[in-house]
Amino acid sequence: MTQHREHWGSKIGFILAAIGSAIGLGVLWKFPYTVGQNGGGVFLFIYFVCLILIGIPVFIAELALGRKAQRASIETFGKLNPKKPGWKAAGVLAMISSFLIMSFYSVIAGWGMSYVVMSLNGFYQNLSCHEVGTVFERLSHSGGISCFWHFLFTLLTMGIVLSGVRKGIEFWSKIITRLLFALLVGLFLYSLTLDGFSDAVSFIFKPNFAQFKFSSALEALGLAFFTLSLGQGVMISYGSYMKKEDNIPQMALIVSSSVIVVSILAALTIFPIIFTFDLSPREGAGLVFKTLPYLFAQLPGALVLSTLFFTLFVFTAITSAVPFIEVVATNLMETKGWPRKKAVLLTACATFVFGVPSAFAMSGLIFPHWEEVYGMNFLNTVENLVFVWIVPICGLCTSIYVGWILDRKIMKEELGSHLKKLYLPWLFFMRWVVPAFILLIVVQKSGLFDFDRFFR
Repeated sequence: MTQHREHWGSKIGFILAAIGSAIGLGVLWKFPYTVGQNGGGVFLFIYFVCLILIGIPVFIAELALGRKAQRASIETFGKLNPKKPGWKAAGVLAMISSFLIMSFYSVIAGWGMSYVVMSLNGFYQNLSCHEVGTVFERLSHSGGISCFWHFLFTLLTMGIVLSGVRKGIEFWSKIITRLLFALLVGLFLYSLTLDGFSDAVSFIFKPNFAQFKFSSALEALGLAFFTLSLGQGVMISYGSYMKKEDNIPQMALIVSSSVIVVSILAALTIFPIIFTFDLSPREGAGLVFKTLPYLFAQLPGALVLSTLFFTLFVFTAITSAVPFIEVVATNLMETKGWPRKKAVLLTACATFVFGVPSAFAMSGLIFPHWEEVYGMNFLNTVENLVFVWIVPICGLCTSIYVGWILDRKIMKEELGSHLKKLYLPWLFFMRWVVPAFILLIVVQKSGLFDFDRFFR
């Protein structure tokens, strides 16, 4: 049965939805501590280069594929090259990527929701830095509480996706993404008043080549894929809702530029707080939940600051979680012929159930010997599987498919009028540069070859 396909009601609706998807926990949670662990300025420069030279070409390709096929990831790879149906596997892998990310993403986002309530109660008052960190340990090790917030976040995301593209995703993206920007700018303006702001600027923008490692460059490329929601089927689905007259390269530049601006603002919001209290910016994933709440408590207006920050955290999580459910649900709608309501409900239920072991990962109540067998807990295992293997492989499949498998006329017709003289350079990047860099990531992350030792 052929179903009418919704389209974005306006360009600004798509832009805000795409920006919201890209500016998720990757920017607010993963980006700051990744910059901190990789030496600051040099890493940031390489990240921007990767975003421009690798991320944008793939971003353009995914949007163009979706718009041309007017389908989600599975049917896109099948429809545009029906003589080679095996390429549908790439679309299936992208859908699996979104499914797996949503399953543990909502657990982390749920912790953020818990911290909003905790901040309103001033949980950090009169606690040492160690004691504030212990609070997070108790939260993350409490499977029941983590599962409760995991459920609420999944329910909230499902409610938005149920309403469809215009009334659900676009409508709420316009509201939440604007609020996200307002909150981030407000917190950034506050960080300007802190003593550690100048040190933060120096750390973020001053190159320190002594700390450069080849693996840091690969880490930057992986982060560029993560922050642009690439290799997850998201931009293929969002591209399928675009109108024919929309300028894809222009949209890609706007979204990518917004990611760069927000990444810098996020870093300049978090690191001044860190440097004001002479703490290390290399705290790792615990930076958001263990270190920042204690530092907020030392500043004027601690309750407001902490609550606003974790509200921002939840907003970024919502805007990027919505497309994860949308990708899976839309693929089910197209391949199974299901109505939206059924597809979304089943997707949300499935991601919730699969995410329960992630919610209990720290407690050890489910799969108590998992870490002994796999070397890391269940949540980290799924995260590692997705970002080390599935997302890069999906990006590799997209670049090979567009560069070598798909008839060049298809992409030239789809993008030619807008890319003009840049079409051939773009195709060159998709054919040679993108696959080469992605393969380097996979080789380094897999441990097959240690580039750091080679370039030492």
